Amino acid sequence: MRRLSLTALVLVALASVVALSARGGSERRQLRLVLVASGLSEPVYVTAPRNEKNNLYVVEKPGRIRVIVAGRLRNRPFLDITRFVLNGGEQGLLSVAFNPHYASNHRFYVDYTDRNGDERIVEYRARGLSRSPVKGRQLFFQKDPYPNHNGGQLAFGPDGYLYAGTGDGGSGGDPQNRAQNLKSKFGKLLRFNLKKRRPVARIVGYGLRNPWRFSFDRLTGDLYIGDVGQDSWEELDYTPRRSPGLENYGWRVYEGKSHYTNETPNQVGHLVFPYVLLPNPPNCSVIGGFVYRGKEVPAAIGRYFFGDNCASRIRSVPSGGGTQARDEPFTVTGLSSFGEDARGELYLASVQSGNVYKLAG
Repeated sequence: MRRLSLTALVLVALASVVALSARGGSERRQLRLVLVASGLSEPVYVTAPRNEKNNLYVVEKPGRIRVIVAGRLRNRPFLDITRFVLNGGEQGLLSVAFNPHYASNHRFYVDYTDRNGDERIVEYRARGLSRSPVKGRQLFFQKDPYPNHNGGQLAFGPDGYLYAGTGDGGSGGDPQNRAQNLKSKFGKLLRFNLKKRRPVARIVGYGLRNPWRFSFDRLTGDLYIGDVGQDSWEELDYTPRRSPGLENYGWRVYEGKSHYTNETPNQVGHLVFPYVLLPNPPNCSVIGGFVYRGKEVPAAIGRYFFGDNCASRIRSVPSGGGTQARDEPFTVTGLSSFGEDARGELYLASVQSGNVYKLAG
């Protein structure tokens, strides 16, 4: 075999880099958004139980959950608790999570701000799409001292437990240092064992400011958190499933990787720094998303999508803790949330326009 010269080897390497770059750019250009529904009232979350392949559930912040069936938005809400919900600013009906055994037990869970401005997580039992659900047990109540930083995300983890994110209590700068205090449920990632008659909120993560949206990779079980920053940094946190647990995500000692105070972080558990940082401005409220695991858009498989409520550009990074962010060829003004359907297809909601979009190729 003839030996290649050094110059030839360099040219081959450069050609490979150019080819990979071109392929990456081509994959990026393949991605687009298609409008799924419009006319919604402040949509803030999108999801579906795993057994309902043709349905999509959209949370409206004033206190309703609407259903898109085979691409058509039903007029009748699936759930209407507007009489119980205080809506305004960061308060309202914030998310819904369907029990992994929803097909047989019909149970789902909502996180909302009640009329007194306090947080509640409540269980309901569905009775189909044409009858109102039945209210069940209350899993969690927390008297909230301020109207902002409410967290509100609910999601079932790969272990079958229900997880909830809570903000630091609000105001600014976490004035009571609740996020680092393990006696407080503010600024935490909580876990509930719903097999218990009276589930107790167990702290599995702390040092969070306002984890508005978090998700588990449906393939690997890894955890991704979008934690809204204070003045300088928006952050994304990544925790692999194999983590030993009880992560301290640093707030209020750290904002991003920078000291916010001169305090020492709580030593219980282990300190986790963000793996992606977004400067504020132009960003103002990071919106954590999902790792795409659907089948309709092969170019997006294995990428974690995220955005920001102020900076409308949607971005993505490789899953598994990859940090090389890529700007996607589309924007969503007033982005409020991402979501997945039963097949793992990705959706985006705009609280400003009332639209829901689907990622397409």
